[in-house]
Amino acid sequence: MSLLKRIEAALEQQFSLTRTASAPPRLMDAMRHAVFPGGARIRPQLCMAVAKACGEDDHELTDAAAVAIELLHCASLVHDDMPCFDDADMRRGQVTVHKQFGEPLALLTGDALIIMAYQVLARSGRQHPMRTVQLLSVISEGVGAPDGIVAGQAWECETRVELSQYQRAKTGALFVAATCGGALAAGVDPAPWRKLGDTLGEAYQVADDIRDVMMQADQLGKPAGQDAHHGRPSAAADLGLVGALDYFNGLMQTAADSVPLCESREAMRKLVLMESERLVPPSACEQISRQYPTSATSRVSA
Repeated sequence: MSLLKRIEAALEQQFSLTRTASAPPRLMDAMRHAVFPGGARIRPQLCMAVAKACGEDDHELTDAAAVAIELLHCASLVHDDMPCFDDADMRRGQVTVHKQFGEPLALLTGDALIIMAYQVLARSGRQHPMRTVQLLSVISEGVGAPDGIVAGQAWECETRVELSQYQRAKTGALFVAATCGGALAAGVDPAPWRKLGDTLGEAYQVADDIRDVMMQADQLGKPAGQDAHHGRPSAAADLGLVGALDYFNGLMQTAADSVPLCESREAMRKLVLMESERLVPPSACEQISRQYPTSATSRVSA
């Protein structure tokens, strides 16, 4: 089974446990709307891939960690799309939760997904309780204050913020939770996997900044031009498209090089290389090269 099919099956299983006769039907519908259909599911896939690379021995705990990370990510998107932040109409190619179900239910949906993430971990940690405690800690760090995705969103409410600090919190923190969480689920020291998550997370945010400038809403599956519209920190604004692309390629190279020694190191490196082209397609690189022919926009090397 591919990692993508595995995470989809694990998410479906958890939702089947949540939908009971006593549950408010519209809340259940809104929660499903927020999670399905998903995007690339790269964070949970990364968690699973690291667990496998570390000699995974508790599939239930790995699945729980991956599901929890994806639920927390989806919750952050629901809240991010609300009128108090982006007031977005579309997410992942469909109507956003607050547009479909109303603002009160959208707020509750995000809250419910956060709680659901921790319920999943609590149900799945019986075999290795100490690993579960560590997972709760590392995932919480990736979500809350002072340096998680909540802090990343809060930096948008400040008058000044350092770009790298903003990117590490808003995007990088949950990637660190994914790589370190995968190692912890397998009972392995997570420290060697932290740099991979940190670097990939920053690269993802830079790629998002580039796409926000270059692509249309129908390509993104969400509104375009949001960074400029809301005055948010952006690598494309700070460095220009050329500089942002060069910075992105450097980050992806660092990410590929930071994969720790393990039996599946080359497979992990290939995953990083594939993500590089998915995040910023060759066509986008060619477009930037045509506009700025003196730029050095070399791709990550194998």
